[in-house]
Amino acid sequence: MNWKERILLILLAALNFTHILDFMIMMPLGNYLMPYFDLSPKQFTILVSAYTISAAVSGFGAAFFVDRFDRKKVLLYAYVGFLIGTISCGLAPTYITLLLARLFAGLFGGLIGAQVLSIVADSFPYERRGTAMGMIMSAFALASTLGVPFALYLANLVSWHAPFLLVGILGIALVPLLMRYLPPMTGHLHVDHSTRPSKWSVITNVIADPYQYWALIFSGLIMFGHFLIIPFINPYMEFNVGFSKNITPLIYLVGGVSAFFASNILGRLSDSYGKVPIFMICTFSALPMVLVITNLPHLQDYIPGLSFWGFPVQSYIPVLMLFGLWFSVATGRGVTSSAMITSVVNPEQRGGFQSFNSSLQQLGSGLAALTSGFMVSKDPVSGKLLHYDWVGYLSIVTLLLCIYLGYKNFNHLEKPKVVAVSK
Repeated sequence: MNWKERILLILLAALNFTHILDFMIMMPLGNYLMPYFDLSPKQFTILVSAYTISAAVSGFGAAFFVDRFDRKKVLLYAYVGFLIGTISCGLAPTYITLLLARLFAGLFGGLIGAQVLSIVADSFPYERRGTAMGMIMSAFALASTLGVPFALYLANLVSWHAPFLLVGILGIALVPLLMRYLPPMTGHLHVDHSTRPSKWSVITNVIADPYQYWALIFSGLIMFGHFLIIPFINPYMEFNVGFSKNITPLIYLVGGVSAFFASNILGRLSDSYGKVPIFMICTFSALPMVLVITNLPHLQDYIPGLSFWGFPVQSYIPVLMLFGLWFSVATGRGVTSSAMITSVVNPEQRGGFQSFNSSLQQLGSGLAALTSGFMVSKDPVSGKLLHYDWVGYLSIVTLLLCIYLGYKNFNHLEKPKVVAVSK
């Protein structure tokens, strides 16, 4: 990998860091926002899903025109709009204004992920794409390791507004670097205009190609299965398991460190041994972890606390180890599935397809948040969350379906090419 490729990936990873941090921080803030605005679990998940549903709508609309523009310009315009929405979240005084700000941020945020993946796919061949995707996905790990714990620290120190303002400040500092060092991405535009497909071809191409529409369904289901359990991790850990607000950031710290190393290691392994095998190993490994996470009891009732400087180490270490493993395999699943999905479309159609893909991913995560919100309830006496285990069972069923679709739709990519030998 040359230095230009490294700069490209570092900039995209930094952009992804702020974008993912904004998305991730809303869910851990559940045990701050629910008492602050006196929200029910359903109202909180509406707040979470507002961004994703809005992003799904904008991603779908962008699919019809995004391949006709420089990907760099589309990315920059989308990122600036996203930052305006995020800063507005940090200034929101009421539940309604926060909801409206999340909707606005989602309209622009829905364009970002598709452009990042399209730029990576345009810049790296399939044989090296796993490594590149691993570096991009490491932004998720850094957001978990550094961003979320620090943002929660700010929420404890100042208020829940502070994390959104932090993302806005980091994004404003990044914009000039993106403008200066991100190269124009116009290779997909260098085609004969007389043969360029119509804007509606993005739909007809998907409908006509089974690999494309199954890839989109696969992508949406992965997000649905993963994000079913995400919104209530922090509230469940506090209200049911016994973690305090000062301890819950350690989940994201340990998980993020694990995911950072896993994203790069598993990305390289997927280039060497195949995306589909690594995807299946990661997804199968996640199933028992989901079962345990969504059925955790109050640990002090089962594991006596061993105090170390006032910290009940023995009770929490097993849970932190569990989350470290789960973050690792979930990241590996994301790295390999992203590389697999980008392989089913040609470069000149990739931007529109990835916009569809981003839309389906946002829709999947938004529907997952809403579904979990309607399944989970709150005990009015103890304040504990009820039926979180039901969410885990649904997540496991969904991920099993993803394993089947992943093997069926992408396994042909792993088969070695047969080279004809002339006699």
